Amino acid sequence: MRALVVDDERLARKELINLLSNHDNIEVVGEALNVEDAKEKIDQLQPDVIFLDIQMPEKTGFDLLEELDHVPLVVFITAYDEFAIQAFQVNALDYLLKPIEPARLADTLVKLERKVEELRKEQAQEAGGPSKKLTLNDQVFVKDGDRCWFVKLSNVRLFESDGNYIKVYFDNNKPMIHKSLNALDERLDEKSFFRASRKHIINLSWVESIEPWFNGGLVVTLKGGDRIEVSRRQAARFKDLMSL
Repeated sequence: MRALVVDDERLARKELINLLSNHDNIEVVGEALNVEDAKEKIDQLQPDVIFLDIQMPEKTGFDLLEELDHVPLVVFITAYDEFAIQAFQVNALDYLLKPIEPARLADTLVKLERKVEELRKEQAQEAGGPSKKLTLNDQVFVKDGDRCWFVKLSNVRLFESDGNYIKVYFDNNKPMIHKSLNALDERLDEKSFFRASRKHIINLSWVESIEPWFNGGLVVTLKGGDRIEVSRRQAARFKDLMSL
């Protein structure tokens, strides 16, 4: 497993790197001291997991995750246990409180190894080899106010444009993220996600039924009941994709 340690305190980084050096199943490929440094290192080094401090100057660990297109596995590290509840709300892999206990870290690495192996098997099953596009097996970080989630894209049934924001539909949640639908469309794998109209991108694996609509358009019903109109312009391409 390849790891990146992100912490603004040099001694804290060194302490964690030293603890990790006692384990053969993980390799620290780099360290970062703030959010901008971390973004560059993640893009450059492609780690399997980031050990991420929450409280850092200017931008927090949550800010970093919000700015990433593709989010690696995350283990939060912090001296403030008040963040524990929020960390588990976002479904992070684990949460380590400073000073880090070696036994607690060992437990975390067992979880990590299991999860990394699971993700590698999923990626191996994907056709067409590695891609920079976001696929159903990728996860994204969604933050709306004080609530945060790690969401696997296979669980997102719909993206809906709302002004300068996008509403993300998964489970019973519809949080808003500050991003344009055009920018998101460029990042998503076209084999799995379809731009139904100027306002909607749908997850094709969630399509339950399709029916004709006015002026040559279509209406798609998603599992769960959402009904989305496919514009006439996109209807022919949609039919080809769905082999209608």
